[in-house]
Amino acid sequence: MRWEDFGASVGDGEQYEATIDLDLSLLLKPKDYYRILEVKYDANEECIRSNYIRLALKWHPDKKKGEDCSTSRFQEINEAYRVLSDPAKRRAYDREILPQIQDYNFIDYLNKHKGLILTCNGLGIR
Repeated sequence: MRWEDFGASVGDGEQYEATIDLDLSLLLKPKDYYRILEVKYDANEECIRSNYIRLALKWHPDKKKGEDCSTSRFQEINEAYRVLSDPAKRRAYDREILPQIQDYNFIDYLNKHKGLILTCNGLGIR
């Protein structure tokens, strides 16, 4: 089939237009909330909270009035904290979204899975 035939007539001279509905959210890379809050993958709630407060104060739009990116960065920090501070949302994020993030280096991989690796080696350290 040629490309010209694809838009061929469908009846009484009426043209058929093909539309493709793309969901662009599938093309976007998911956000790594742990990197946004600058915490380790096994960070406890207190560490997450303290880094959230530090970063929220640093990137608050009222403190950085001249920078346009401060508002979006502040919103990212709030979004990351909302997910990581709620245990149910954090478990769902760790189970579903985190495996899709594949651009971490070897050190990040080891830090993320160190409990599993040490347990499998018989050390039993978590």
